[in-house]
Amino acid sequence: MSLLLQYNADLSGFNTLALPARAACLARPKTLDELEQVLAERDPQSPVYVIGEGSNLVIQEDLPGLTIALALDGMIKVRETDQHVWVAAGAGVHWDDLVAWTVEQGWQGLENLSLIPGTAGAAPFQNIGAYGVELAQVLEQVTVMEIATGELTHFPAGECDFAYRDSRFKSRDKGRFIITGIELKLNRQAQCNISYGPLQQHFAGLASGEVTAAAVREQVIAVRQSKLPDPAVLANAGSFFKNPVVSTEKAEALKEAFPQLVAYPQQDGVKLAAGWLIEAAGWKGKQLGPVGMHRDQALVLVNHGGATPSDVMALAAAVRTDVWQRFGVQLEQEPIVLP
Repeated sequence: MSLLLQYNADLSGFNTLALPARAACLARPKTLDELEQVLAERDPQSPVYVIGEGSNLVIQEDLPGLTIALALDGMIKVRETDQHVWVAAGAGVHWDDLVAWTVEQGWQGLENLSLIPGTAGAAPFQNIGAYGVELAQVLEQVTVMEIATGELTHFPAGECDFAYRDSRFKSRDKGRFIITGIELKLNRQAQCNISYGPLQQHFAGLASGEVTAAAVREQVIAVRQSKLPDPAVLANAGSFFKNPVVSTEKAEALKEAFPQLVAYPQQDGVKLAAGWLIEAAGWKGKQLGPVGMHRDQALVLVNHGGATPSDVMALAAAVRTDVWQRFGVQLEQEPIVLP
């Protein structure tokens, strides 16, 4: 095989929680041909794991079989009209590089998703979202390669089963496809979404023409940096729990008992702020050994140094238990667990 494979490869740099783990075999294909080759020549009885930059990942132990970290690069404009522009990116593109490039071109749609760690290929898997925008709102299609056959398929956004932090690639088709690229439909004129509280406050009083994608990106970066630790400085996997959705009746009962509860009405119930629940349960800034919930953002689990996967899972379990006992709300972990 011409593609260079690494055996017994160190994965501590491939997960932002900096957990110690190794891959029996690691491949970093740079082209579709290389990806097809590595899939064709693998042991079909062995498992295949696909990782991006590991920013939403807990690696519990060494990974057997084949681990693929895509290095498919490239960002291009596909086509445009007077109102819209379509852009494509390889799965290995660093997500914020893509956001920065589109904003620099004057295109609008991704600015609220600025500074989210990870790759373009991981974005639809998780249906990333922040500050009032989800990827599903701007995604045109996803290109995938089927692991079993090496066949390429294009899925329009409407066939991706997008939901809150979920997609067909994460749920019903988990382990079937490898996302190789994405295509996005962006606006050529500013139609910025500043519905998120801090953004709304920052831009209050400005004329709509002054609310540009570049200005929103700048403010989103400022908000994220003020709230969230940089994984390069303090190891973490971002928000560790999803914001739970409960029934309207449950939310009303909780609001009566806890008037400060942070909640947002949804079509299917009421979304509760997991960070508020965790902080109210006493976990903000609290540590269990080398891991803890961040002192400024209770939703972020951090590795202060030397943590093991069992340290992470023990803390997560303790937080879930306390939130359940105090509020009767079940927290669901956001990062993927491998193997």
